[in-house]
Amino acid sequence: MNTPNQRPIGVFDSGVGGLTNVRALMERLPLENIVYFGDTARVPYGVKSRATIETFTAQIVGFMLEHDVKALVIACNTIAAVAGHKVRQMAGNMPVLDVISAGAQAALATTRNNHIGVIATNTTVNSNAYAREIHRRNPAARVQSQACPLFVPLVEEGWLDHEVTRLTAREYLKPLLAEDVDTLVLGCTHYPLLKPLLQQEAPQLQLVDSALTTAEAVAQALQAEGLLNDGTGQTADYRFYVSDIPLRFQTIGERFLGRSLQQIEMVSLG
Repeated sequence: MNTPNQRPIGVFDSGVGGLTNVRALMERLPLENIVYFGDTARVPYGVKSRATIETFTAQIVGFMLEHDVKALVIACNTIAAVAGHKVRQMAGNMPVLDVISAGAQAALATTRNNHIGVIATNTTVNSNAYAREIHRRNPAARVQSQACPLFVPLVEEGWLDHEVTRLTAREYLKPLLAEDVDTLVLGCTHYPLLKPLLQQEAPQLQLVDSALTTAEAVAQALQAEGLLNDGTGQTADYRFYVSDIPLRFQTIGERFLGRSLQQIEMVSLG
């Protein structure tokens, strides 16, 4: 039986993009066991009602709790924005980390002029979740948000350094650069794969990768709770669960994870 410290970290997302968070956790906390769930059968969440997102989220958290996780990571910006309260309610005293809180904190620590840009999906932008979280921590900060709906399909197509992607990024960045932002939050799990291209297009911006900042927040939370795994005599165990294995899932998943994707199991929730 696992000791409390050996129990896995539970990471979940509406689809495959949350694997960028898993990748960051693997690098930051190489001794930790991880269980991942991606709701690939019901993605995208961004077009669904709040009630539906909350229902789906409750099912996922229930699945995670069955795996005896010691912490939960909400890798999906939409879930964090719409149903974060539901996750915390179900988790009890367990540490719950999410990409929005971590991204907001890192943005404020990074900016020099208090002008922060956020790029995200339509739903995350419309929820105003990043702006609310940033203003909660610093009411004087200025936040300019920009929806970038074309980025997700471009990343999934593998067009990470393609002229079409470059031109699209240029258009999306224009209004942000006009507002003199100095820090840009990558507010979607797909966007970290575009970091090199975005940095080339706007070298003056400091990019905040919410996957990296969330991994750091997880490390701090586990340390504070005395739950870090010392990994004595063990290699980390990674398990991946999805609600569907669509065409090209392996290819896209490995692009996000940065390594081969093994131990994938399909489970149906609800």
